[in-house]
Amino acid sequence: MLIDTVAWVRVEAGRILCARPRGKDVFYIPGGKREGAETDLQTLVREIAEELTVALRPDTVAHVGTYEARDDAVTVRMSCYTAEYTGTLSASSEIEEMAWFGYGDREAVPPVDQLLFDDLAAAGLLR
Repeated sequence: MLIDTVAWVRVEAGRILCARPRGKDVFYIPGGKREGAETDLQTLVREIAEELTVALRPDTVAHVGTYEARDDAVTVRMSCYTAEYTGTLSASSEIEEMAWFGYGDREAVPPVDQLLFDDLAAAGLLR
């Protein structure tokens, strides 16, 4: 089974924004699954507005990379994008907690997110 997701990569001062959904124990890179025939951009803008109450600026969206990791019988594909935003970051009713993670927090995120952490650290963007 394949779970196809998009994620917003927001790095500030060597740390990446992560979110923990209500009812879950794990932090994730913010984003989610597409609905119907949504494009990556449409999914990203909708998911981030729903989760973090900010509006991504579509003219600033840039693809960072696409990662895949297998966990048991499930493969997760995560297409990652950076983007500028307007508004104030704040956890919505879907999100229990937001946190800024450094590379030392790598084990607190799922395997597919860990691949992104590795690339960001290798590029000197994550401390």
